[in-house]
Amino acid sequence: MGLLSQGSPLSWEETKRHADHVRRHGILQFLHIYHAVKDRHKDVLKWGDEVEYMLVSFDHENKKVRLVLSGEKVLETLQEKGERTNPNHPTLWRPEYGSYMIEGTPGQPYGGTMSEFNTVEANMRKRRKEATSVLEENQAVCTITSFPSTLTRNIRHRRGEKVVINVPIFKDKNTPSPFIETFPEDDEASRASKPDHIYMDAMGFGMGNCCLQVTFQACSISEARYLYDQLATICPIVMALSAASPFYRGYVSDIDCRWGVISASVDDRTREERGLEPLKNNNYRISKSRYDSIDSYLSKCGEKYNDIDLTIDKEIYEQLLQEGIDHLLAQHVAHLFIRDPLTLFEEKIHLDDANESDHFENIQSTNWQTMRFKPPPPNSDIGWRVEFRPMEVQLTDFENSAYVVFVVLLTRVILSYKLDFLIPLSKVDENMKVAQKRDAVLQGMFYFRKDICKGGNAVVDGCGKAQNSTELAAEEYTLMSIDTIINGKEGVFPGLIPILNSYLENMEVDVDTRCSILNYLKLIKKRASGELMTVARWMREFIAKHPDYKQDSVITDEMNYSLILKCNQIANELCECPELLGSAFRKVKYSGSKTDSFN
Repeated sequence: MGLLSQGSPLSWEETKRHADHVRRHGILQFLHIYHAVKDRHKDVLKWGDEVEYMLVSFDHENKKVRLVLSGEKVLETLQEKGERTNPNHPTLWRPEYGSYMIEGTPGQPYGGTMSEFNTVEANMRKRRKEATSVLEENQAVCTITSFPSTLTRNIRHRRGEKVVINVPIFKDKNTPSPFIETFPEDDEASRASKPDHIYMDAMGFGMGNCCLQVTFQACSISEARYLYDQLATICPIVMALSAASPFYRGYVSDIDCRWGVISASVDDRTREERGLEPLKNNNYRISKSRYDSIDSYLSKCGEKYNDIDLTIDKEIYEQLLQEGIDHLLAQHVAHLFIRDPLTLFEEKIHLDDANESDHFENIQSTNWQTMRFKPPPPNSDIGWRVEFRPMEVQLTDFENSAYVVFVVLLTRVILSYKLDFLIPLSKVDENMKVAQKRDAVLQGMFYFRKDICKGGNAVVDGCGKAQNSTELAAEEYTLMSIDTIINGKEGVFPGLIPILNSYLENMEVDVDTRCSILNYLKLIKKRASGELMTVARWMREFIAKHPDYKQDSVITDEMNYSLILKCNQIANELCECPELLGSAFRKVKYSGSKTDSFN
């Protein structure tokens, strides 16, 4: 989720006093890294996934399910049995925002060979099995995005009031109209809540959600910037395809994705920064939450599509230019650094800027955007990386593997075929709004580039023909359905899956790996066409058919229990779910046993 350190956290007032110190030294740390590794070229593309899990406990007698606040204990056990015992252990476990959450990654990054695509699911299964093995009776690890029913403090204190999250309610047959919640003992909630909306007022409602992320190591800084830009346009598409969070605070909402909820939950902008009051104590009007879509492209190809007003720290921008950083990267960093640090540890105030990067990461990692451009850590052999962040976590290891493999394959094709997906960034923002709506995967229309091969001879740090094109930008893109974008439509767009298939035909791939990849792509293809449901659509239908559901948008404890129990059964392959997974999902049954996980 961001930089998670151990130590003695300072209060917001104390953190605020050190904000300029953190920013000043954060920039110096970035400059040390940049100058040390700006010319580094790596031979191989490496990548890895991050899966976030929720810990739940089933009360079968009373038909209730609750979150288990034992993440720290579970994490300690997993690390002790795993990486601390064997540095080459195939899994790594890390803390997450909620004490009912843990994050699992492969022990080592995956490399550039095609056969590694066939190991992703096995590793995810191992993670699920390991985590399950250290739980108590009637507990489970679930990969669900949102549970239907010191950072937090500083968000609220900096903002000066509680965060406000209003999610539109799904209007069912018996849902009151207008739907109005009452908060008799909370005047602030009464003022902030909107009619026909589900109201939430804490960071946990957003950052307590789980997601699926992929990080890529590029061969060079220029390749990383190129990938960052190209994948930014794909973010809304994959988010809609992976939609998995239709329920909040015990209600059925009218959205399918978590993104806007998290964005509001960590929106620490003051009233001045939000434009509600004249600037007096703050320096900037800031148009977005610190959790949102990217605000500028980084590659030369993307420059002409940067059509969003970018608020930057002008002093930092000038400092970076003087140090030899180009305009696009300088404005990106200067934009990130308009934010304050949210947390600071007493032990981490005074650092060695040449050999540490905590102050840079403090700001960088609390700008939670759809893509993250990641410089190497100091004094490491890690290269320049980009992180793909919009995906919702899926119920099963098969689905999560499918989405990961799809995105990683797409990066291979982008680099191999020099594809160009760029459109004006304002249109990507519009796509992000559409992507979160109910059934966006089938009903939404998304701006997408028509001729993605237009660059022809585009190179990673240049733009080929596209840069000098006299064609109007508005003619370069049009509105398309996700089915058209993913599967293609004759005379309109070739489709990403057909392009991936063409790439695979030209690669040497063993039969087993090819079979796995084709099954993964089949899932994506059928989700895009509507032949298979998204997790969000499946959850909606499950609740709609529940005998206790009164068509009033309310999810009771027992309905929630039934849903999470079913999700857990599907994840552990104890029951089939063809409407969600299709016929491609034919794997060996996993019993969910808590034994033999660390063999």
